[in-house]
Amino acid sequence: MSRTQKSIIAILSLIIALLLGAIGFTAFRQYQSFADQPLGPALPYTPISLPPTWTPDPGIVVQNGDVTLVPTISFPTNTPQSFCGGQSVMNIVVIGADSRADSYQYGLGDAIRLVRVDFVTPKVTILEFPRDLWVEIPHISDNLDGQDHEKLNQAYLYGQPGFGYWEDPSGGPGLLALTLNLNFGVKTDHYVSINMRTFVNVVNAVDGIDINVPDKAASKLFGLPVGENHLNGDQALKVARNRQQGTFDRADNQNIVLCALRKKLTNPKVMTQIPDLIDSFRDNILTDFTPAQLGQLACLGTRLPPQNIQFASFPQELFAQTRVLDPVFDKRVFIWDVDFAVLSDYVRRFQAGTWPVPPLPSAFTEEETEIVCQ
Repeated sequence: MSRTQKSIIAILSLIIALLLGAIGFTAFRQYQSFADQPLGPALPYTPISLPPTWTPDPGIVVQNGDVTLVPTISFPTNTPQSFCGGQSVMNIVVIGADSRADSYQYGLGDAIRLVRVDFVTPKVTILEFPRDLWVEIPHISDNLDGQDHEKLNQAYLYGQPGFGYWEDPSGGPGLLALTLNLNFGVKTDHYVSINMRTFVNVVNAVDGIDINVPDKAASKLFGLPVGENHLNGDQALKVARNRQQGTFDRADNQNIVLCALRKKLTNPKVMTQIPDLIDSFRDNILTDFTPAQLGQLACLGTRLPPQNIQFASFPQELFAQTRVLDPVFDKRVFIWDVDFAVLSDYVRRFQAGTWPVPPLPSAFTEEETEIVCQ
């Protein structure tokens, strides 16, 4: 399975959640009795990470890495109101597992995205984490003869119940979230984990998607004839798998498929099919969201302009290919050599909403093509 295929599974999970607003709040009211009950175990606690140059304020007491604020006088401020009753900013780890089974006993986290949902702007920004980063994974060394470093995608695998290395109910998503926090300072509010079946099920639940192939160059890229093409789930997945770009490029076919699915879901003729979509989606997902929070995301989906969905990747020039001895497999494995302090700074700015900065129209050259969902 190609990297593009794995990537689209993770990204589409969030977009699908956002677009569930099409079902309206009538159906949601039927579930008010359990609206505030999480659909899965909560993420484990992660301690507050303080910047290296941070100096404690005299009015702040720091104990064991936690920050306790002394009482202060509060004054009313003109705080911007968030849409749909959501918290101002929500950070979500979205994982696409490589398992083809319906269960979540095993599976690598081969598509890892940090999604920042801004309920005030509103805006959704999606940051890709390369799976081949050599990271420290907590809670595994006792089971691996002292080995505490593996690839990032294995943090999810070792957290799954099938291994028994990690007893927390949050399983793979929880251990992956802790690993991202330990190595890069990622702060996570919620998680979504889905397997490979989900994308196919979603596309089939809405009777397929339509992709327009404008010319021969696009035809070669997507593996489809020029003109309008109606695709079922398996065909759409094949298009997503057809990648000719480099490792760090978000291939055009991923964006085209994503835009096609978004357009289909917002079509009034598909509104009545949304309950079937929810059923197929629910059977192949792990999440700690409550129905009420999903309702907030659904509501936000109706307020979110297409141009306010932004994809981000770490700069490619930061990474160098190398190999490292993996004692678990007793061989040298491929990894990306990169300065984690630099990545952590990008993460900090991403979660603060200051990176990436949306490009201005004039910043695109004639050779560059911007794909915009219609």
